[in-house]
Amino acid sequence: MSDDPLHDANVSESLRADSGDGSGYAKVSGTVAKWVRDTDRRPRFVEAVRRLRRALPGDPAFGDPLSTSGPGGARAAARMIDTGPGASREVSLAALQVLQVVLEKAWGTPADGEVTIVFTDLVGFSSWSLRAGDGATLSLLREVAAMVEPPMIERGGQVVKRLGDGLMVVFDHPDRAVEAVFEARAALANLDYDGYRPRMRVGLHTGAPQPIGADWFGVDVNVAARMMELGGKGNVVISGDTHDAIGDQRLAELGLTASHYRRGLLAAPQRGVPEDLPIYVLRPAPAQP
Repeated sequence: MSDDPLHDANVSESLRADSGDGSGYAKVSGTVAKWVRDTDRRPRFVEAVRRLRRALPGDPAFGDPLSTSGPGGARAAARMIDTGPGASREVSLAALQVLQVVLEKAWGTPADGEVTIVFTDLVGFSSWSLRAGDGATLSLLREVAAMVEPPMIERGGQVVKRLGDGLMVVFDHPDRAVEAVFEARAALANLDYDGYRPRMRVGLHTGAPQPIGADWFGVDVNVAARMMELGGKGNVVISGDTHDAIGDQRLAELGLTASHYRRGLLAAPQRGVPEDLPIYVLRPAPAQP
C-alpha cells in the first residue's frame, strides 16, 4: 500500500477493469483454444498430414494396435498418444514413424528387406504333456528354451514369438539361421526328461515379410510355417528360396547336404505353399572315410 489512498484506489480499479472478473482473458483464451481444436480436427487438414506421412519412411499406418505392439520406445510412445482424430496426432505419429525406422536400422533389422524365417516345434510334445501335467510341461519348456534360444540369439536371430513348444525366429542371413538351428538341435539331443527325448522339427523360408510392431506378417511367414509342418518326425525342411540364398557350397562348408523333399503317396497336398516352390530336407553330411 502506498501513502496515497487515491493512487491505491485507481490501481485497484484498473486491475478490476483489466481482469473484468477474468472474462476478457478467458474469452480470448477460449476463442484461441476453440480455433486450435477446430483446425486440428478439420478433415482436409488431417488428410493433408496423412498424405505427408505416406511420403515419409516407415509404416504410414504406424499407430494402430498391430504396429505398436511389443517393446520399443517409439511403440510405447505411440500407445500413449490420444486415439482421437486430429492433425496434431498425425504429426506426432509421423515423427514416431520415422524414429521407428531409425531404430530398426540401428538394431540391424531391415524395415522392408529380405529375412529368413524359422519355425520350430517339438515332435510328440502335445501327447506327452497331456500325460505329464502342467508342472512337468512348464519345467521341460524352460529347459528347452535354455538350450534352443541362445544359439538363435548369438547368431543374430530375433525371437519374434514363443508358440508353446515352438518358436518363430527371424534372421538377416540364411546361413546363420541354419547354423543356429543345427546347434540348437545338437544341444537338445542331450535332453532326456523323465523318458521323453524331445526332437525338434524345423522349417525355414527366405522372403520379404512385412514387419508390423513386434511381429511379421505375409505369405512368406505362412510358407515358413508350412515348411516346419513338413518336418515330420524331426527333420529340417527349407524352401528353395532359402536353399538358393545359401548355396550348396556354403551348405558344404557347414557340413550339411540338401536333398529334395518327397511327399508321401498318401499325403495330402500341402496348402499355403506355391506349387512350383522347390522344397529340401537338410541333413548333416556323411562323415568322410
